[in-house]
Amino acid sequence: MLARRELDAQEALVCTMVLVAAADGRMSDREIGVMSGLVQTLPVFHTFSSEQLQSATGMAAELLGQEDGLAQAARLIRAALGDRLRETAYALACEVIAADHAVGQTALQMLDFVRTELHLDPLVAAALERGVRARYQTA
Repeated sequence: MLARRELDAQEALVCTMVLVAAADGRMSDREIGVMSGLVQTLPVFHTFSSEQLQSATGMAAELLGQEDGLAQAARLIRAALGDRLRETAYALACEVIAADHAVGQTALQMLDFVRTELHLDPLVAAALERGVRARYQTA
């Protein structure tokens, strides 16, 4: 990843999920499971293999380990995604956050960072957040 100057759309979506999952310094098994499930079921990933998921996750983690990695990741993600897929990226980020039942302030700050960096309309972001919140309600 160090030498890469761009991501494809699917890699950018995975990188977005990794950003929010790793916000607290670790990725839980639950978050990894949600990411894997999303990649296996969503149409945007229909040509993306589990091997590519592992590779993209590793590249994202490597990028985040670099000095200035978060800013680089944001730039690469933004460059790889058009408006519609930026909404998808934010929805995926919300799914990963919701999967971790103990959502901390750091994760919420990362979600806000992602929303800001993707230049999402606040109303669109709120609607995406509300949809995910509704999916994760318990009885």
